[in-house]
Amino acid sequence: MTFSNGKLDGKVAFVTGGSRGIGAAIARRLASEGAAVSITYSSSSDDAEGVIGDIARLEGRGVAIRADSADTEAVKAAVASTANRFGRLDILVNNAAMFRVGLIDDFSLEHIDQMLAINVKSLFVAIQESLRFMEKGGRIINIGSVSSDYMPIPGVSVYAATKGAVASMTRALARDLGSREITINNVQPGRIDTLMNPANGPMADQIRSSIALGRYGSGEDVAGLVAWLASPEAAFITGTSLKVDGGTSA
Repeated sequence: MTFSNGKLDGKVAFVTGGSRGIGAAIARRLASEGAAVSITYSSSSDDAEGVIGDIARLEGRGVAIRADSADTEAVKAAVASTANRFGRLDILVNNAAMFRVGLIDDFSLEHIDQMLAINVKSLFVAIQESLRFMEKGGRIINIGSVSSDYMPIPGVSVYAATKGAVASMTRALARDLGSREITINNVQPGRIDTLMNPANGPMADQIRSSIALGRYGSGEDVAGLVAWLASPEAAFITGTSLKVDGGTSA
């Protein structure tokens, strides 16, 4: 990957859960567009440093911050550290999420609390803290899921509920932030080949049959839309949910 047209030159981006999968692809893409990128990770420092190494090879600036998204204070500190290190904050990408499958009879309240903490509460906290540093022209991009309004398999009710909350929050916050000329949008990936949902997993063939294009997507497919929403070209788009799902929900 090499630098493209530099649409994000001079911008600073903060990507939660950016050490692997979709988050890593987003971090690399934003860096390739010229942004300085800060990512958070919860456990694998090797993966995180690998992403920062990739950014360095793009001649970009990047930093990895260990911050468990379930820890409110850690999320706040990571946002502030990013803004202080790079002198500003222009783009927030809320990517970190927890995915757990279980039928309603077996799903524990503890696991519900964990998913709400990571998929909903931490997203709100990151937005709230980022707004302390974000100025006119800022971009907030939430990574939701097509599962919020389309779910062809059982056992994903809680995950779908958390991603439905992301979509609703995005719409409502567009009204809060419009007067500041800060946009907020929700990207909804479908079946993307990641460690959480591998294209060679036990249910892959069943899932693949539900995709109009007949294949899983890649992290880069999602990253391309995120980079566009972060660019000046998307200045009049806010409060929307945009699917990257290969026609899964068509």
